[in-house]
Amino acid sequence: MTNILIIEDNTTLLNTFVEIINLNNNYNVVGAFTSYESIPNDFNITNVDILITDIQLPGINGIQGLKKLKKVHPKLIAVVITVHEDSEYVFDALCAGAVGYLVKNLDPLNLIHSLEQAKNGGAPMSANIARKVVESFSTKPAEKTLTKRENDVLQLLAKGKSYPSIAKELFISLNTVKGHTKKIYEKLQLKSKQEIIEKYNTSFK
Repeated sequence: MTNILIIEDNTTLLNTFVEIINLNNNYNVVGAFTSYESIPNDFNITNVDILITDIQLPGINGIQGLKKLKKVHPKLIAVVITVHEDSEYVFDALCAGAVGYLVKNLDPLNLIHSLEQAKNGGAPMSANIARKVVESFSTKPAEKTLTKRENDVLQLLAKGKSYPSIAKELFISLNTVKGHTKKIYEKLQLKSKQEIIEKYNTSFK
């Protein structure tokens, strides 16, 4: 039996997911909540095999919640089901540890099929989402994990620009530039501005 946890703030949809999944003898919904904050303190996340989560939620969003649960239960399999099809949401979710990304108009059979895929090591994705992922592989490596603004900062850093000049050019504060730079270092596993220049300056000329 595969145990499922669902986080979805639309109660009608939440109840529909529970009903569909519990009709299948291979799955059992052990928790269904409208937010991450409403998960009881004594809920044993390590008993969960698959997490189904929305992104836009009251309080902690789905990506933040997923990261939090993965720290406690690294083997947790996560599938995002949302109305959001923006590339940034998709890659933020995948970077947070989600193995699948589905849009909410999927039918019941596709939901169960997607759970089967995830359980068996696959990466279930709606067709248009899979297309976005495939298209991303033709972009520069930095663009795969950075937000648009972080990529803007990266391009200017790679050209040797100073923090003040980047702030002026992008019309943002110096602290914002520093914040984006910190995220760039973390996401690209770089340690200094010199590494950025050496690795990316030819790509952005």
